[in-house]
Amino acid sequence: MAAVGNGTAVTHFILLGLTNRMDLQGLLFGSFLLIYTMTLMGNLGMMALIHADPHLHTPMYFFLSTLSFVDICYSSVVTPRLLADFLTTDKSISYTGCVAQMAFFLLHGTAECLLLATMAYDRFVAICRPLLYHTLMSRGMCIRLVAVAYTLSMANSAVQTSNVFRLPFCGPNHINHYFCDIPPLLQLSTGDTLVADILVFLVSVVVVLSSFLLTLTSYTLIVFTICHIPSAMGRHKAFSTCASHLTVITIFYSTVIFMYIRPESGQASNMDKVVSVFYAIIIPLLNPVIYTLRNRDFKRALGKTLRRVKAALSWHRGPFPELIQLI
Repeated sequence: MAAVGNGTAVTHFILLGLTNRMDLQGLLFGSFLLIYTMTLMGNLGMMALIHADPHLHTPMYFFLSTLSFVDICYSSVVTPRLLADFLTTDKSISYTGCVAQMAFFLLHGTAECLLLATMAYDRFVAICRPLLYHTLMSRGMCIRLVAVAYTLSMANSAVQTSNVFRLPFCGPNHINHYFCDIPPLLQLSTGDTLVADILVFLVSVVVVLSSFLLTLTSYTLIVFTICHIPSAMGRHKAFSTCASHLTVITIFYSTVIFMYIRPESGQASNMDKVVSVFYAIIIPLLNPVIYTLRNRDFKRALGKTLRRVKAALSWHRGPFPELIQLI
């Protein structure tokens, strides 16, 4: 390890994990393994179904497919490492590995924020400006919106990661978290973190609050439009759909704001670990369920695919009895 200032540069960190209670390790491993498996199956299944059904090749499902991809990456940055730490006593992560984990986590976390805002805007145009929908949300525009979201996400990830790791780490290396996140890393730095704390706050305000306000504004305008729907059943259905979407959005943004947009955001605590579970692990599981639960087109496509699979299995089973009789 190279000497830095009055101390020695840290070459690896120790992740303390969710809890140090050994009696809970097996239960937590099983629970998070189930969550991660369902997250992968739900999001991969959504992507496959959207790709396979031509009726789902619309802007809304294009964004949903992209969100599923982001959720898979987002969850995979954190959960496999967490699962491994439940099974081993060596919870060390290299300095380079910590940098990479933070960079990819911020990349896909920011993309999640921006995509949720983009999807809210897409629904606003579809419901409030239906005559202009195909013009405003053309395929080229959808691709450009996703490209802009990822470009901004990469920029935010680069700024935030370099902001943290430009600081000296020459003392304690035990991270009070289950992955390399900004608040617990700032707490370990042996340098002055005032400028870093301010930058984290300002950038988070710009990225998180701007996307949250755009999302909230879009859904507010959608609700006003829904209120003018003459059919009571139509209003109820639209409100219930928006309510389910807003539930996920509220959980995601409230936990992210708690972590990154608050006084002394660099002071990590055990509560931070619990809060981070919601936006890093639970939300990627909920998204494919919430965004398709009340969607007739998606359920119709799923039913068609299941019938096709059932028919294919029946066809494969059919010839074998006859073949046996011939033999």
